[in-house]
Amino acid sequence: MKGRPELRGRAARLARLLPTGRAQAARTPFVLLVVVLLGGGLIGLLVLNSALSEGAFQLDDLQQETKNLTDEEQALQRDIDAYAAPDALQRRARELGMVPGGDPAFLGPDGKVKGVPSPAAAVRAPLVLAPEALATATVPPPTTAPDPADAAPTPSSASTPGR
Repeated sequence: MKGRPELRGRAARLARLLPTGRAQAARTPFVLLVVVLLGGGLIGLLVLNSALSEGAFQLDDLQQETKNLTDEEQALQRDIDAYAAPDALQRRARELGMVPGGDPAFLGPDGKVKGVPSPAAAVRAPLVLAPEALATATVPPPTTAPDPADAAPTPSSASTPGR
């Protein structure tokens, strides 16, 4: 016989319920499958965590870039506002030799002229400054208003355009 005593009755029925060497061998592939699945799950979680961390770093970089671009946009908008301010426009127009226009005339729908047009005065009109610019202004305020008779163009002033 096989070296084991032969069991009878109740002992034989209980012995059939206990695993034999063949059952031990069937359990090994199952254990390997569980270990492989757990290892694969851990590696998957590691890869997912790394991808999320990389996305968080990219998001942080993009938010910083957005903040820098917003700051630059605001600085450029302040520059535009400074150049578009009335006192800056008036100063730049005077630097270019421009003078304030005269009284306008309007054309009606029927083609008639309404109003009396007048040419722009070549006399330098008083410089109007904003209140905050008055503290730093170097231009003395005019002492008298220009006389309209003096504002008429003369041949000498007509020969120097823009002055």
